[in-house]
Amino acid sequence: MTDASPLPTALVLLDYFGIAVFAVSGALLAAEKKQTLVTFIFFAVITGVGGGTLRDLLIGAPVFWVHSNAMLLICIAAALIVWLTSRRRFAGRALLWFDAAGITAYATYGAAKALAYGLAPVPAFAMGVMTACVGGIIRDVLAGEPSILMRPELYVTAAALSAGLFVGLALAGLVPWLAALVAVVAGFALRAAAISRGWSLPQYRD
Repeated sequence: MTDASPLPTALVLLDYFGIAVFAVSGALLAAEKKQTLVTFIFFAVITGVGGGTLRDLLIGAPVFWVHSNAMLLICIAAALIVWLTSRRRFAGRALLWFDAAGITAYATYGAAKALAYGLAPVPAFAMGVMTACVGGIIRDVLAGEPSILMRPELYVTAAALSAGLFVGLALAGLVPWLAALVAVVAGFALRAAAISRGWSLPQYRD
């Protein structure tokens, strides 16, 4: 494995942002199920760090949250905020827009970290998508909800666009922070169009 190079601060901030967004979404699902505070925290943690944990295990990196207090504290804080605040403040389209920013930020960061650990471009792209989507998949499975993978809406596709763009632009020699900006904006724009216009992928017809 190639030694990892330090990631720019702007990319590290994408990681924190993605964790916070998905921790909130996990806690919100616990709120919909009218669960206890312990379940709120569990869902916030598993959703916030699930994708990044699998990514780090696969690329041979130290699992990002086990050597720092910050990641779990972000998840716990997200759970407490949702617990103490009416779910109506988060529910609806506002959360969709917040989540759209989260998946694209997390996909971009995941791809960047994979490249920093010496992965080839295609696996690095896959790690970006995984980072953005696996936590939500685990959350939905544990809650007995339909997984995002089983929905035609442009969700995973937006994460794939961000991860793919970052990898491509990074390989083309664009500075990391600018490649990340383009990738996040493009992925967010696609997800925004899906939310506002109801865009979805075509479904298989027998």
